[in-house]
Amino acid sequence: MRYALVTGPSSGIGREVALEMGRLGFHVIAAGRSKSGVGAVVDDVRANGGTAEFLHLDLTSLESVRIAASNFEETARPLDVLINNAGVGVRRGTTDDGFQLQFGVNHLGHFMLTRHLRRTFSPGARVVNVSSNMHYRATGLDFDRVTRSARAFEGIDAYARSKLANVLFTRELARKQPAWRSYAVHPGVVETAIFPAVTRHLVRSRSITPKEASDTVVWCATDPTLADSSGRYYAKRTEREPSEWALDDNLANELWDRSEEWCGVGSVE
Repeated sequence: MRYALVTGPSSGIGREVALEMGRLGFHVIAAGRSKSGVGAVVDDVRANGGTAEFLHLDLTSLESVRIAASNFEETARPLDVLINNAGVGVRRGTTDDGFQLQFGVNHLGHFMLTRHLRRTFSPGARVVNVSSNMHYRATGLDFDRVTRSARAFEGIDAYARSKLANVLFTRELARKQPAWRSYAVHPGVVETAIFPAVTRHLVRSRSITPKEASDTVVWCATDPTLADSSGRYYAKRTEREPSEWALDDNLANELWDRSEEWCGVGSVE
């Protein structure tokens, strides 16, 4: 049995990814906050002949992330694929730990999850981080903005920085852990809850469906031709050049070190 953990599977891209991974024969661990919300996709995976289960995970709480990873580790099952899909769009707020909401959920929660699950990874395990071409908008990372002192609402810029962090994390993970495979994906422009209702009409004309958007995510998670590549950025099943900031090795290393400190985890083994 192969195992795939998908965050944010209750709707949108995550739901379609979970369904397709189930169809491909993976046992799907559907990780989200609400059992009632995630339960529907678990039922759908099973109805299509696959197997799935719910795992409670709240990415706004680092303690919840730690517990979720521990609960999976206690099952003593190897994890073949981790798909860090869940995301917060243009919203005001901070996480339970006081970090800017987009950075805390889109990057730091998934960093914490990946680090705590590492002992469960099977040889050649894949980590797919759902990023966005919005990362091109970000001009570096101001770490003071994302820490406990961050309270200002920065809208799309905060989202863009969190997506830049996804690409930087992907590249640094590939450098530090060459035995695993990590990929960052721009799934495409999708009209989902990531966008505020008042702005969704602006993307509607160029948006694709969640099912279409899930294609490259699943491809990176499963395609055998990618087995010898890692740390790269993809869109429409094609490798793309990420932004200049995303290729900054010093920034990637600093983000990793700070993330370890904020999450209270030691250096990667």
